[in-house]
Amino acid sequence: MIGLLQRVTRAAVRVEDQTIAAIDAGLLVLVGVERGDTEAGARRLAQRLVGYRVFPDDAGRMNRSLVDSGGGLLLVPQFTLAADTRKGTRPGFSSAAEPAEGERLFQELVAAARAEVATVETGRFSADMAVELVNDGPVTFELRVPPG
Repeated sequence: MIGLLQRVTRAAVRVEDQTIAAIDAGLLVLVGVERGDTEAGARRLAQRLVGYRVFPDDAGRMNRSLVDSGGGLLLVPQFTLAADTRKGTRPGFSSAAEPAEGERLFQELVAAARAEVATVETGRFSADMAVELVNDGPVTFELRVPPG
């Protein structure tokens, strides 16, 4: 499972010109689910996301987690993160989980995150979404929990 996290001052998701999710300061995470990913992997990624130290402490060092900062978490499913881009000029998606399995594991990730963080918002699985964000820093990291 892949989480592309971005520290943000604000972020929102719109579907059909309607805002369906929004947070102020916190993390926007684009989530890709790969074939072979598991519930345990989803829970592990949630732990890593909420505990990853990307927020500044009093000395300005990235030493505080989402839990420490009290920020919001916006999880957005994005199957294109699982694309194979190693050759050619068109991505392949054979490594992405089937839609039903991807949605199930995305919801497992959401549930695990909600057990740790007060504010968890989500995009809509399989929807055409417009994602708006103000990247703070910019700070962007890719976290992976290998399939299986």
